[in-house]
Amino acid sequence: MSLVLVSHSATLVEGLREMVAQVAGADVRVTTAGGTEDGRLGTSAPRIAAAIREAVGEGSGSGANGVLVLLDLGSAALSLEIALEELDDETRSIVRVSEAPLVEGAVIAAVQASTGASLDEVAAAAMTAATMSKFAGA
Repeated sequence: MSLVLVSHSATLVEGLREMVAQVAGADVRVTTAGGTEDGRLGTSAPRIAAAIREAVGEGSGSGANGVLVLLDLGSAALSLEIALEELDDETRSIVRVSEAPLVEGAVIAAVQASTGASLDEVAAAAMTAATMSKFAGA
């Protein structure tokens, strides 16, 4: 099981990857695609496709059985759609895109994935973040 974290900010997504990797442990591959090739804010279809390929484990001999992609803002979805078109059918078949909030969803997904849960279970767990209360009484 692998997670791909997509953000308009490379700094944001690298910090989140560090946090997620700590709760997920070594059994969950976490890759990122943040910012543009020239370091600006934005998203890049080639960077997203590369992160998905890395998450799948292409060429490593230890392929993932599922990849959950979490993204920050709606316009990242446009780059993600283009990236998915660059992938072969076999890779696309094990990729799921989550509507969960990026930070909370990624942490919850990582915890669930670390238990050996299926892609469906990890995706469902991530979605619980959408209704999670952050501060009682707010």
